[in-house]
Amino acid sequence: MKIFHSIAEMQKVSQELRQAHKTIGFVPTMGFLHEGHETLIKEAKQQNDVVVLSIFVNPLQFGPNEDFDAYPRDIKRDETIARKLKVDYLFYPATEEMYKSERATLIKVEKRVDVLCGKNRPGHFDGVATVVMKLFQIVMPHNVYFGMKDAQQVAVLEGLITDYHLLINLVRVNTVREHDGLAKSSRNVYLTEEERTEAPSLYRALLLGKDKILKGEEIDNVTQFVAKWINENTQAQLEYLEILSYPTLAKVTDTKKQESLIIAVAAKYSKARLIDNIVF
Repeated sequence: MKIFHSIAEMQKVSQELRQAHKTIGFVPTMGFLHEGHETLIKEAKQQNDVVVLSIFVNPLQFGPNEDFDAYPRDIKRDETIARKLKVDYLFYPATEEMYKSERATLIKVEKRVDVLCGKNRPGHFDGVATVVMKLFQIVMPHNVYFGMKDAQQVAVLEGLITDYHLLINLVRVNTVREHDGLAKSSRNVYLTEEERTEAPSLYRALLLGKDKILKGEEIDNVTQFVAKWINENTQAQLEYLEILSYPTLAKVTDTKKQESLIIAVAAKYSKARLIDNIVF
């Protein structure tokens, strides 16, 4: 595995790979790799000639009350995992490399951001879209891999690719789950033993909601039912429960239309905030 810290070096290699007709699979991350990232890398390995993994904690996507400096970092551990998974290139730039001077532009995301997690994180997805666009220009991938655990991010980036006519294929990778259905997350370690036992109920609630929608129930009724079920079966404080079209993330008025939907939840436990969703 080769490690690059320089944009110029990474671009040079990417150009050479493309000239050699090699397909580039790209997995962008903020590091502190876990099993979800490993799944993305394995998927990319299966579908491409070479895999590029990037690790960059992007300051633009952190709000004023979110501690950029406290974000977990362990590059030596990440390098070990990347080597084990046979990543070909690791792009690990410093903040000063990615943002060398005062920006003249910033991508502004207009749609798909005023719902779900984006509702309470103004500007977050502007930062995500800006850094991902930069990474796309540096790595020049054919395929890019994102997990559906963060379905809103996937929706925003699919919009970015479409709007700017980028010749990149975004591959949606299913959420990685524990044996009992709980979505894998680094935050799960903060659950108490009792919370961990009941946390899979969030996923079960989403499955119940999906089943009711497929049987023709009205959206408002399903939303109320699932929210009530979560409140009665868990100690978690429900932050949101939304059913929207996907990937447009628009309000749904007619469930009889043949379109993709997302049912998504965010809930807070004593020391952990969990998110989950189903797209169908």
